[in-house]
This record gives sequence, structure tokens and C-alpha cells, in this order.
Amino acid sequence: MTTAVKLRSRALRATIADAKVTAPALPLNRILRGDCIAEMRALPDASIDMIFADPPYNLQLGGDLARPDGSHVDAVTDDWDKFDSFAAYDKFTREWLTEARRLLKPNGSIWVIGSYHNIFRVGALLQDLGFWILNDIVWRKANPMPNFKGTRFTNAHETLIWASKGEKAKYTFNYRAMKTLNDELQMRSDWVLPICGGQERIRKNGTKAHPTQKPEALLYRVLLATTNKGDVVLDPFFGTGTTGAVAKRLGRSFIGYEREDSYIAVAEERIAAALPLDESALSTMQSKRSAPKVAFGQLVETGWIAPGAKLFDKKNRFAATVRADGSLVADGVENGSIHGVGAKLQGAPSCNGWTFWHIEHEGEVKPIDALRQLYLLAVED
Repeated sequence: MTTAVKLRSRALRATIADAKVTAPALPLNRILRGDCIAEMRALPDASIDMIFADPPYNLQLGGDLARPDGSHVDAVTDDWDKFDSFAAYDKFTREWLTEARRLLKPNGSIWVIGSYHNIFRVGALLQDLGFWILNDIVWRKANPMPNFKGTRFTNAHETLIWASKGEKAKYTFNYRAMKTLNDELQMRSDWVLPICGGQERIRKNGTKAHPTQKPEALLYRVLLATTNKGDVVLDPFFGTGTTGAVAKRLGRSFIGYEREDSYIAVAEERIAAALPLDESALSTMQSKRSAPKVAFGQLVETGWIAPGAKLFDKKNRFAATVRADGSLVADGVENGSIHGVGAKLQGAPSCNGWTFWHIEHEGEVKPIDALRQLYLLAVED
């Protein structure tokens, strides 16, 4: 290597080192006051794991709403939801989505929630900017507000768009956790959850602190499905802090932007009172692709299942003995793996030995997969 090349190499390493030292630290677990577009521009590229956005819906209500009895409906009439035209709304949406795309890590994802007033415009702009839509989720409200005039169908749902940075992008999806949450059924794209009410609905002086406060159950599902412990979640329209409160509970970090002082005050109080879950409660079921591989022999060599132990199927039709190398032996069947022996005994083309074979453990009959899960928990600890 020539002297000139060495000098350039040293200069490059020094530049990289300086960049690491001077890179701006993320303002984690803070609510930043100001316009989200301007504030997002201060964050470094590819620094955010997931974005949840509940932007203005541009409802175009055109006046106050009243019930048939003449009482006032506490709807969205705030200035932050008003735009002069669709073109103005589209310009605003494109600007904040452009920053969102810059901030997301390559394997990050974005969620945007909206109503029929805005969600189709948002979806088109997402695609224009290169995002890849993964799902549209229908949040079906268990207790929607009725259409008081009786001139339209009751608006009983809102739509969430979940998108990655591109068609080939990898992204977080905790499929197994969602299946467990849904009583071992694959989670569908229609979610039935109630709107905010009762004690969860924050009120100040008898009125709603925020007209469109989202239920924590909705954010809980979103964060549990598409983030991991320690991930950074950005909410550019923070409101009263639902995203921050749920992120704190689930062991995620958050960054929130909000312009309205009254909302910030409520959010700060709410997040301060939120209690994070115990460390053990944060461990979620892993998908088969991400779960650590465990061979049956590992349970034998680590003493979870002793050589000579007797295994049997749930109906006690078949039995086998565990050998020191983790193989099984059964009458009339050559020794083999838990899967191979199980298949041969049943005359079947294949067998999941983890669920087919059972063992008596601590006075209970359990599938050997239960001991595998106990082993995994012990290893994690």
C-alpha cells in the first residue's frame, strides 16, 4: 500500500469516527413541541424502527353537529383538522410522508390510520413515494357513534394502512404472537375493538381532552405485531400520548411530535403514570422461523429428558424408549428420531414428534414440546 493510499485510508477512518461521535442522539421517550415536518428533518436517516401516524383527517364537517334532541355532538372542529383544499392536504401529506420514509430503517414499517375522508389519498401518496402496502386493516368499532341525521350508513370503522419501505424490504411481523393473542387462530385484517370510553377516555373540565383519542388496545396490537422490545417508535401526531403510553408498557422507546400545548400536558401526565410490564411478560411467542432451533438430543444431554425415559402418544396406543443419543426405540420399529419413529408406528408419511410424543413430568402428562418450551425459557434466563 502506497503512502498516499494509507493517508487517504486514515483520513476516511477519522471521518467515520468523527461522524459517529457527532451523530445527533435520538430524543428518546420525549414529546417535542412543534410542527412534525420541521422536527422530523432534525433526525438522522434510517434511525426509526416503526412509525405510527394518526394525521388530521380533513373531515370537512362544515358546521357543528347536533343530535335529534338538539344536544351538541363533541366532534372534530379544531383548526388543526382544517385545510383549504384537497391539494393543500395532499401537499402536507406528501411532505410528512417523505420525511417518514427517510427516517425509517430499511426493515422498518409505517402505520397510518384514517377515515374515508383521507385514507385513500394517503394510500395513493404512500405508493407514489415507493412504500409497499402490506395490509389494510379495518378497525371495526364495537360501539360506533350513530349517524344522527339518518342520511347515511353509520360510520362504524376506520382503516389502517401498514406498509414497508419497498416490495423486497424485510420487516418485523410477530406472526406467532398475533396467533397466540387470537386464541391460536391466524389474526385477520378486521379488528373488532371498542372506541375510547369510560375511564380510558381522558376528559378535562367535563369535555374530551382530544376528540379522536385512540384506544390503547389498538396501539397494543400494532406495536406487539410489528415491533420488538427496545425498538424506537415515532408518532408525528402524538395527541394525548396513546402511542407513548403503550410503548412504555411494552418496553419500546418513543418519539412524539405535537403542536398543541393542552395535548402535550395530558400526554406527559398520562405517560408518567403508565407502568411498564414486568420483564418476563415482555417475552412473546416467536414464529417458527425466528425461534431458536432445538434438537431433541439437547433435551436429553441437558437432563430435561433422561435416557431410558418412556414416551407415549396421547391415547397410549404406542410407546417408545429414549436412548442416550436422543433416538427412540420401540417394539417392531427400528430406532430413529422422534419424528421418524412416530411416523412408522402410525404408518403415516410424516409425524411431528414434538406434539405426538408425551411424557410424565412433575406429575402431569405433557407433550415433549412443553419441555422444549421450558428449556428455551431457561436458556433465555
